[in-house]
Amino acid sequence: MHKEKSLIEIALGALVEGTNQFNFTCKASDFEGRHLAEAGFTREIEVNVTAEKSEDEITVTINTSTLADFACDICLAPIAKKLAGSLVLSYLFGTALATDDEENEEYSRIDRGAESIDITGDVCDTLLLSLPMKVTCTDNPDCRIYGSTESMENNEESQPDSNTSWQESLDKLKNKYR
Repeated sequence: MHKEKSLIEIALGALVEGTNQFNFTCKASDFEGRHLAEAGFTREIEVNVTAEKSEDEITVTINTSTLADFACDICLAPIAKKLAGSLVLSYLFGTALATDDEENEEYSRIDRGAESIDITGDVCDTLLLSLPMKVTCTDNPDCRIYGSTESMENNEESQPDSNTSWQESLDKLKNKYR
Protein backbone atom coordinates (compact mmCIF):
# COMPACT_ATOMS: atom_id res chain seq x y z
CA MET A 1 0.00 0.00 0.00
CA HIS A 2 1.40 3.40 -1.02
CA LYS A 3 1.32 6.10 1.61
CA GLU A 4 1.04 9.65 0.28
CA LYS A 5 3.71 12.03 1.60
CA SER A 6 2.42 14.70 3.97
CA LEU A 7 2.84 18.36 3.14
CA ILE A 8 4.30 19.29 6.54
CA GLU A 9 5.77 16.59 8.71
CA ILE A 10 8.50 16.26 11.29
CA ALA A 11 10.82 13.29 10.88
CA LEU A 12 11.25 11.79 14.35
CA GLY A 13 14.56 10.13 13.44
CA ALA A 14 16.10 13.54 12.76
CA LEU A 15 15.12 14.97 16.16
CA VAL A 16 17.81 15.32 18.80
CA GLU A 17 17.26 15.83 22.52
CA GLY A 18 16.53 19.51 23.11
CA THR A 19 15.29 22.16 20.69
CA ASN A 20 14.91 21.52 16.95
CA GLN A 21 13.91 24.24 14.45
CA PHE A 22 12.15 23.70 11.11
CA ASN A 23 11.01 26.24 8.50
CA PHE A 24 8.48 25.49 5.77
CA THR A 25 7.11 27.62 2.95
CA CYS A 26 3.92 26.57 1.21
CA LYS A 27 0.88 27.91 -0.63
CA ALA A 28 -2.82 27.58 0.12
CA SER A 29 -3.26 25.43 -2.99
CA ASP A 30 -0.90 22.84 -1.44
CA PHE A 31 -3.54 22.08 1.22
CA GLU A 32 -5.85 20.01 -0.97
CA GLY A 33 -9.49 19.96 0.09
CA ARG A 34 -9.10 22.63 2.79
CA HIS A 35 -10.30 25.62 0.70
CA LEU A 36 -7.71 28.02 2.14
CA ALA A 37 -7.58 30.07 -1.07
CA GLU A 38 -11.29 30.89 -0.72
CA ALA A 39 -10.63 32.11 2.84
CA GLY A 40 -8.16 34.73 1.57
CA PHE A 41 -4.86 32.84 1.70
CA THR A 42 -3.47 33.46 -1.78
CA ARG A 43 0.19 34.23 -1.02
CA GLU A 44 3.09 32.25 0.40
CA ILE A 45 2.63 30.88 3.91
CA GLU A 46 5.61 30.79 6.27
CA VAL A 47 5.54 28.03 8.88
CA ASN A 48 8.12 27.96 11.68
CA VAL A 49 8.12 24.85 13.84
CA THR A 50 10.00 24.35 17.10
CA ALA A 51 10.11 20.78 18.37
CA GLU A 52 11.47 20.23 21.86
CA LYS A 53 12.27 16.59 22.48
CA SER A 54 12.85 14.97 25.83
CA GLU A 55 13.11 11.30 26.76
CA ASP A 56 9.35 10.68 26.87
CA GLU A 57 7.75 13.78 25.30
CA ILE A 58 7.85 16.04 22.25
CA THR A 59 6.39 19.55 22.40
CA VAL A 60 5.75 21.11 18.99
CA THR A 61 5.15 24.86 18.63
CA ILE A 62 3.72 25.95 15.27
CA ASN A 63 3.95 29.61 14.21
CA THR A 64 2.35 30.68 10.93
CA SER A 65 2.53 34.00 9.11
CA THR A 66 1.26 35.20 5.77
CA LEU A 67 -0.37 38.07 3.94
CA ALA A 68 -4.02 37.37 3.22
CA ASP A 69 -6.24 39.15 0.71
CA PHE A 70 -9.69 40.30 1.80
CA ALA A 71 -12.42 42.76 0.87
CA CYS A 72 -13.49 45.38 3.39
CA ASP A 73 -16.73 44.31 5.08
CA ILE A 74 -18.13 47.85 4.76
CA CYS A 75 -16.96 49.34 1.45
CA LEU A 76 -15.63 46.17 -0.31
CA ALA A 77 -12.20 47.73 -0.99
CA PRO A 78 -9.41 45.16 -1.44
CA ILE A 79 -7.19 44.76 1.64
CA ALA A 80 -4.03 42.78 2.34
CA LYS A 81 -3.55 41.93 6.03
CA LYS A 82 -0.65 40.24 7.77
CA LEU A 83 -1.93 37.27 9.74
CA ALA A 84 -0.05 35.30 12.35
CA GLY A 85 -1.09 32.32 14.42
CA SER A 86 0.46 29.88 16.85
CA LEU A 87 -0.38 26.48 18.29
CA VAL A 88 1.37 24.25 20.84
CA LEU A 89 1.01 20.45 20.60
CA SER A 90 2.29 17.87 23.08
CA TYR A 91 3.06 14.26 22.25
CA LEU A 92 3.90 11.46 24.68
CA PHE A 93 5.73 8.31 23.64
CA GLY A 94 3.87 5.09 24.34
CA THR A 95 0.60 3.35 23.65
CA ALA A 96 -2.70 4.97 24.53
CA LEU A 97 -4.70 3.42 27.33
CA ALA A 98 -8.41 4.06 27.87
CA THR A 99 -7.82 5.68 31.27
CA ASP A 100 -5.03 7.90 29.92
CA ASP A 101 -7.27 9.41 27.24
CA GLU A 102 -9.74 10.65 29.82
CA GLU A 103 -7.08 12.16 32.10
CA ASN A 104 -4.67 13.74 29.58
CA GLU A 105 -6.72 15.14 26.72
CA GLU A 106 -4.09 17.79 25.95
CA TYR A 107 -1.51 15.10 25.06
CA SER A 108 -1.43 12.90 21.98
CA ARG A 109 0.24 9.51 22.08
CA ILE A 110 2.79 8.40 19.49
CA ASP A 111 4.55 5.09 19.14
CA ARG A 112 8.34 5.10 19.67
CA GLY A 113 8.66 3.34 16.31
CA ALA A 114 6.80 6.08 14.41
CA GLU A 115 8.76 7.65 11.58
CA SER A 116 7.19 11.12 11.57
CA ILE A 117 4.50 13.43 12.94
CA ASP A 118 2.13 14.87 10.33
CA ILE A 119 1.22 18.45 11.34
CA THR A 120 -0.40 19.49 8.05
CA GLY A 121 -3.91 19.58 9.53
CA ASP A 122 -2.71 21.47 12.59
CA VAL A 123 -1.02 24.10 10.40
CA CYS A 124 -4.24 24.49 8.40
CA ASP A 125 -6.28 24.88 11.59
CA THR A 126 -3.82 27.50 12.90
CA LEU A 127 -4.19 29.47 9.67
CA LEU A 128 -7.98 29.36 9.81
CA LEU A 129 -8.02 30.44 13.45
CA SER A 130 -5.87 33.47 12.59
CA LEU A 131 -8.59 34.86 10.29
CA PRO A 132 -10.14 38.09 11.60
CA MET A 133 -13.86 38.17 12.30
CA LYS A 134 -14.29 41.69 10.86
CA VAL A 135 -12.15 43.27 8.15
CA THR A 136 -12.21 47.02 7.64
CA CYS A 137 -9.93 49.28 5.65
CA THR A 138 -8.11 52.45 6.67
CA ASP A 139 -8.51 54.42 3.41
CA ASN A 140 -12.21 55.14 3.83
CA PRO A 141 -13.04 57.44 6.79
CA ASP A 142 -16.36 55.64 7.35
CA CYS A 143 -14.53 52.32 7.71
CA ARG A 144 -11.72 53.76 9.80
CA ILE A 145 -14.16 54.41 12.66
CA TYR A 146 -14.30 50.66 13.29
CA GLY A 147 -10.53 50.23 13.03
CA SER A 148 -9.50 51.68 16.38
CA THR A 149 -10.94 53.36 19.42
CA GLU A 150 -8.51 56.27 19.04
CA SER A 151 -9.87 57.22 15.61
CA MET A 152 -13.40 56.87 16.96
CA GLU A 153 -12.65 59.29 19.80
CA ASN A 154 -11.06 61.79 17.39
CA ASN A 155 -14.05 61.58 15.07
CA GLU A 156 -16.52 62.16 17.90
CA GLU A 157 -14.63 65.24 19.13
CA SER A 158 -14.31 66.85 15.71
CA GLN A 159 -17.90 66.24 14.53
CA PRO A 160 -20.20 65.79 17.53
CA ASP A 161 -23.53 66.67 15.85
CA SER A 162 -23.05 65.68 12.22
CA ASN A 163 -24.19 62.28 10.91
CA THR A 164 -22.69 60.78 7.78
CA SER A 165 -24.80 59.07 5.15
CA TRP A 166 -24.06 55.57 6.45
CA GLN A 167 -25.11 56.57 9.96
CA GLU A 168 -28.37 58.00 8.61
CA SER A 169 -28.99 54.79 6.65
CA LEU A 170 -28.33 52.75 9.75
CA ASP A 171 -30.81 54.85 11.75
CA LYS A 172 -33.45 54.30 9.06
CA LEU A 173 -32.86 50.54 9.21
CA LYS A 174 -33.15 50.56 12.99
CA ASN A 175 -36.48 52.39 12.79
CA LYS A 176 -37.75 50.05 10.09
CA TYR A 177 -37.24 46.93 12.23
CA ARG A 178 -38.58 48.28 15.53
